[in-house]
Amino acid sequence: MPRIFAAFCVLVVPVAALAAGIADISNRDAVAGLKEALTNGAHAAVAKLGQDNGFFGDDRVKILLPESFKKAENLMRRLGMGKQADELILRMNRAAEAAVPEARALLIDSVKRMSVEDAKGILTGGEDAATQYFRRTMSEPLAQRFHPIVVKAMEKVSLAESYDRFASRGVRLGLVHKEDANLEDYITRRALDGLFLVIAEEEKKIRRDPMAAATAILRKVFGALTR
Repeated sequence: MPRIFAAFCVLVVPVAALAAGIADISNRDAVAGLKEALTNGAHAAVAKLGQDNGFFGDDRVKILLPESFKKAENLMRRLGMGKQADELILRMNRAAEAAVPEARALLIDSVKRMSVEDAKGILTGGEDAATQYFRRTMSEPLAQRFHPIVVKAMEKVSLAESYDRFASRGVRLGLVHKEDANLEDYITRRALDGLFLVIAEEEKKIRRDPMAAATAILRKVFGALTR
């Protein structure tokens, strides 16, 4: 995702200098440059995660059973049910991979609706300002779009119903966190976490080397920010 956050070269620039630099470029240029970077980044992030092993093959985002289920998982493996546990984990990640492509249109729509104030706030914000913008504005719509796909993907997984029954009892006994009691909700939340993690990591990469693949409009924005 070489251009995911190409507008974010502000880490080493003092705040006062940033304000002056941004004042030198037009609102149109600032917003256009940022939107171009975010649009490219949204496409790339979804493409990376929304494929076979996008989650399952990446230890940074791979979805495992909740920590509160570790004892149950270990017991399953001791009882010779390791294959079933592995299958459940695989299907959880496949469900996330199936859901993530739904993020593309929503993220692009969020970029299109971004105000000038939002854009300049991101340009002068912290190292994860863009990631936090997406998390703040898109978490709920993304969850609503992901959840039914996750539910459908887990319908034929035999251990999914067992998970929910066990979790329900575990919550009452204080052994399982309430937010982990429903498997589909848990997968949806972890899928969102994985998406935002990839976006944040790419944002940091671009901050370290912001000019690596900048287009003309982004170079104009960079020039103003770094003077």
